[in-house]
Amino acid sequence: MPEQIDTPSTETTTDETVETSPEGTGPKGETESTEEKPAEESVPPEVLRKKLTDANAEAANYRTKLREAEAQLSKAKTVEEYEAATAELRGQVQTLERQILLSNVAAKYELPAPLAKRLSGTTKAELEADAKELQKLIAPSAPESLSGGLSPDDGEDFDPVKAARAARKRRY
Repeated sequence: MPEQIDTPSTETTTDETVETSPEGTGPKGETESTEEKPAEESVPPEVLRKKLTDANAEAANYRTKLREAEAQLSKAKTVEEYEAATAELRGQVQTLERQILLSNVAAKYELPAPLAKRLSGTTKAELEADAKELQKLIAPSAPESLSGGLSPDDGEDFDPVKAARAARKRRY
């Protein structure tokens, strides 16, 4: 009778199953990129901490403004007081919406913050037209040539055999 070799069982229960993904894929079959990380991940931690701190401070500011607005509306006894409070809040909302629109348009056209403040127009289309004009003024001009001093169309053919012989002659 031939000897029987113990082979591992191919049957597994769902409790014992450990999913291992093939190389190059992440969980749930998503492929992992072997390319460079996005530019955002190469930002120094100090810069990211500052941006997070600024965002948290801005959010806290909005929360306090919300509480103040709720307090104003709850104190309003008459229709006139209510309308005055809502008019003030509408003005603040319009100001904030304008700031958001300006920052979005400036980010879209890669304008620095000082120029973003100088955008003129009331609608998004007018702001974008103005941003395009400003972008033309600040965009760096492309260099004439990026060849680095060598050009493949110099007309001179390079013969590596001749170059090697000339190099050997110079050595001796």
